[in-house]
Amino acid sequence: MARWEPNARGRLEEAAFELFAEHGFEQVTVAEIAGRAGLTERTFYRHFADKREVLFPDANPLVTGLAEALERAPEAPHPIATVAAVLEDAGGFFADRHAYSRRRNAVIAANAELREREAVKLALMADTLAGGLRARGVPDPAASLAAEAGIAVFKVAHARWVADPEPRDLRELMRDAMRQLKAVTAEA
Repeated sequence: MARWEPNARGRLEEAAFELFAEHGFEQVTVAEIAGRAGLTERTFYRHFADKREVLFPDANPLVTGLAEALERAPEAPHPIATVAAVLEDAGGFFADRHAYSRRRNAVIAANAELREREAVKLALMADTLAGGLRARGVPDPAASLAAEAGIAVFKVAHARWVADPEPRDLRELMRDAMRQLKAVTAEA
C-alpha cells in the first residue's frame, strides 16, 4: 500500500457508499471501508470520526450555506419571502450533487438511526433559519413558523429531486413546493 495517494477522503466516501449499498450500513466496518479504498483505518479516522460522518460531516456545509444565504438575502416584506430567497440561493449547493444525494438518501432511508440523524440535521437547518430571521427582526412565532415551513418545502422538493433519475433543477422544485405551500395555506 502506498504511503500517500491523492483524494483519500473522496476514495473513502466512494468506498463507503459502495459497501453501504452492497451490505447495508450496519454491516459495514471502518476497516472494510479503508480496505476498499486502499487506505488504512488510521487514514479513515483522520478524515471521519466514525462511519456515520461519511453521511453527516461535522462541518455541515448545507447548514453553513443556509446561514450565508440568509446573510445575502435581500430584505423582504414577509418572512416566508426571505426563506424562499434563502432556499433559492442555497439550492445552488446541490447543482452537481444529484448522484451523490441519491446514494446518500438510499443509505439513510434504509436505517432508522440514520433517519433520526437526518431529522436532527433538518431541525438544525430550521433553527439556523429561525435564528437568522429573528436577527432580522422577525418576532416569534413568525420566525419559527417561516423557518419550519421552509424546511418542509426543502424536504418535499428534495424528496422529489432524489426520486427522479433525471431531475429538474432542485431550485425549480423548491419554487414549485413553495407555490403549493402558499396555495394550501391560502385556503385556511
